[in-house]
This record gives sequence, structure tokens and C-alpha cells, in this order.
Amino acid sequence: MPRARVLSGVQPTGSLHLGNWLGAIRNWVDLQDSHDTFFCVVDLHAITVPHNPEQLAADTRSTAALYLACGIDPAKSTVFVQSHVPAHSELCWLLNCVTPLNWLERMIQFKEKALKQGDQVSVGLLDYPVLMAADILLYDADLVPVGEDQKQHLEVTRDIAIKMNEIFGSIFKLPEPAIQESTAVVPGLDGSKMSKSYHNTIDLFAPENVLRKKIMGIKTDSTPVEEPKPMEGSVILALHKLVASEADHLAMENDFRVGGAGYGDLKKRLFGAVWEYFAPFRAKRVELEADPGHVEKILADGAQKAAAVADSVMRRVRNAVGIGPGIDNAATRP
Repeated sequence: MPRARVLSGVQPTGSLHLGNWLGAIRNWVDLQDSHDTFFCVVDLHAITVPHNPEQLAADTRSTAALYLACGIDPAKSTVFVQSHVPAHSELCWLLNCVTPLNWLERMIQFKEKALKQGDQVSVGLLDYPVLMAADILLYDADLVPVGEDQKQHLEVTRDIAIKMNEIFGSIFKLPEPAIQESTAVVPGLDGSKMSKSYHNTIDLFAPENVLRKKIMGIKTDSTPVEEPKPMEGSVILALHKLVASEADHLAMENDFRVGGAGYGDLKKRLFGAVWEYFAPFRAKRVELEADPGHVEKILADGAQKAAAVADSVMRRVRNAVGIGPGIDNAATRP
């Protein structure tokens, strides 16, 4: 029996933080052993807002390397760059031709970003959900790992697929969301949700001195060393629980409860736990950076594998829509 297929795309940010790992990447690594996994760096999505071309190219390569360093295995998963498979853009156009404009205008993320950009907001930003739909439908994905903020986009993907199926016949699978309900919000260094937008992240691959400075800068109250420390709402304690061993975390909880340890010492222990937790990732990244040609080959091989699946789906779609050479009304349906 074939494995269920999982598709997920990541923006080429060039960096990753603890929230990315716990909220998404760790789950993707686990899915590789039980599903047919496709992971792509969605560089076409990144150009829906103003960008630096040289930086985008560098971030695309860097992001791919970071995910490989985190455990995405090209022997188990198809890893590629979105723009390296032209069918993404072609399918997006075909989906555009049946997608009602008001479906896109009501998207929450578009409304928020449009307010910031004003008259400079692009059609590409409005069309972001349709390109996302193309990314998913192009690979007959069964499951799509999404966060709460992406659920609306996946709902639109399903709506577009249903509309296409109603008009042209059953050509698309309807993907289901794979939401990790048990994943709690990862707190940032300031106690709010960890996010680049809030400048409160613990970056997985930050230099030792940078990471130490950020963690030692966590704001605390003025409780004396010898007194018990407030446990509820403690950023130090919450982050330590996510990366430390059970024994080490119980020891830290005890120090909070009975006193005798200052915040400076507790922050140093948090830094040590974070630094040790991601040591294997840093080692793998050094290995990948020493051989950039290896990463390029992984992406080229991945694009070839992805294109083979995408081209098969596009033959089905073109035939159903009535475009392209060799139209055959008996095209295979999923």
C-alpha cells in the first residue's frame, strides 16, 4: 500500500529558530519514516513582497542547507526549490482562472499585509493563496502540515480543488490538514510567542557569543539569590523544559522552588542546555557548508523527482481543461 504523501513549503529566510524546530521541522523529520514526504523552499512566494535578488538567492540555498542540517534526509524525502519546477507557475495560472476574486480579498494575512503596503500592494501578494494551492495540488498531496495561521489558506486550497473538480471532472485530491494540536506556543525571550517579527527568537545556528548574550539578556525580577523564584510565567523555566533532559529540568525547578540560585546562574544553565541540544545540527551544517556542491546536487535531484510527479499531474490537468498538445479525454484521474 502506497504511503500517504505529505507536502510542505518553507520561506527562504536563511535562518531558523527554536519555534520553527518545535512547531514544524521536528514533525517533518518524524514524518519521513512513515510518509512520502515532499519539502520545497518556496522562493516564488518570497517575491510577493519587496526583496533583494542576491539575498533571496543566498537565502534559498542557505535555507535548504539548514533543513538538511536539522534532519531532513534526501534519501527519505524529496527536497527541492519551488521555482526549479515550472509547473508551479503554470498550475497557478489555471487555478487563477476559476478562483473568485472575493475568496482572495477576504484572506486575513492579505488584509494585514495590504494595510502595511498601501498602494504598493502587489497582485502577487493577493494571489499568494492560489500559488500555495498549486504547490499542494501539483503533487496529489494527502496531508499538509500547517499551523493555525495557515489553516485558512488550506481551506482555500480545498475550495479551489472542489471548484476545479466540479467544472472539469475529478482531477484533484482534496488535501487534509495535519495540525499538531499538542504543540504549545513556544515562548520568545520576552515571554510572547517566539517570532522573527517580535525579535525575540533563539536562533538554532547563532554563534555562541550571540546566543549567550541573548539568553543572558532575558528580563527577570529582583528576587534575591537565596529566595524562591516565581515559577509561573518564567521564560527561563519554560524554555529550559523544551531543551533540557528531564533530570536537569527537575533540578532547575527545584532551585526555583527552594531558592539558592540566582537568575544569572539559571540563565547560564539555560544557555548550556540550548547550546548542547543543537550541537548535532551545527556539526551537520559545518559538514554541508564544506561541500556546497553536495547541497546543489540534492536540490537538482529533488527538482527532477518533483518534476516527474508534477508533469504527470499537469498532463491530467491540461487534458481536463482542454489545453496543450495531445489532448486525450480518457486521461487518468487520481
